[in-house]
Amino acid sequence: MRLDNEKPSENVEDRRGQGGMGRGFGFPRGGGGRGINVPMGGGRGGFSISTIVMLVIAYFAIKLLFGIDLLDMVNSGGMQAPNSGSNTEMTIPRGNTDVAGGDVQGGATTTATDVTGDAGKDFVQRVLGSTERVWDGVFRQMGQIYRKPTLVLFTGFVQSACGSAQSQMGPFYCPRDQKVYIDLSFYQDMKNKLGAPGDAAQGYVIAHEVGHHLQNLFGKADEVQAKRMQVSKEEGNLLSVRMELQADCYAGIWGKQSNVFEDGDIEEALNAASAIGDDRLQKRSQGYAVPESFTHGSSEQRVRWFRTGYQATDIRQCDTFATDQL
Repeated sequence: MRLDNEKPSENVEDRRGQGGMGRGFGFPRGGGGRGINVPMGGGRGGFSISTIVMLVIAYFAIKLLFGIDLLDMVNSGGMQAPNSGSNTEMTIPRGNTDVAGGDVQGGATTTATDVTGDAGKDFVQRVLGSTERVWDGVFRQMGQIYRKPTLVLFTGFVQSACGSAQSQMGPFYCPRDQKVYIDLSFYQDMKNKLGAPGDAAQGYVIAHEVGHHLQNLFGKADEVQAKRMQVSKEEGNLLSVRMELQADCYAGIWGKQSNVFEDGDIEEALNAASAIGDDRLQKRSQGYAVPESFTHGSSEQRVRWFRTGYQATDIRQCDTFATDQL
């Protein structure tokens, strides 16, 4: 990718190395933001009877209200993401099995930016800067002002307005705080476990999550969430698939209009889209695919909608909600 002349975004928040439980256990309320803090002692080396009673009451209250078992969390060594699911967070799924190679023909390269240190942060800043440049222009053509998202770098787990999340979730966008979250170790997994190496594959991940930000700005995220509350689980999954494929299409628009792709980059991006299709991930984890449970789309769908965006002349061509042919 041609990023040397790309202006790095100033909207990157680096929280790497800030993992840990902090001062007590914080759990987000339904509205996000504040949490419930469990007191952890009076400072004299032990708990008073009243403190123990408070802890017991708090334990059962949290378990009853939020479905969270503090003992399970302590025993497992960390915080688990709340059951907010796709109604608050929009994610790229993280694979958990080793694979080799990719499905897309065309000779995708195997080079990738080192994401373990400052080079990784610089890469992310420049890719995000390229998305800002593209969508600034698109919004100006529509007579609107583009509100830029913030991208948060973290390691291990992170607290967002949508709740606490572990890096195992993969990158995600939280519409409540308009931030994209990514643990850069996901890029290593893309290369080593998903067979999707390359800087264009890494750029696609960011562009996809920014696509969810666009859906939030357009009001589509709220619209879909309201519909999901009224339909069956299978119908809700299909709405999620349409959301994800539209984000892939928006990523394709970025890939074309940013003019940062070099030879082989389109193949890298398409290979990444294919690698995280629901059918491929399910077949690797359980040996078979269950289409009605898809929430992100099949490999073929993700590749096709990225191509649609890459070839689009109008952002409205990414309307996955206006077609029966996903």
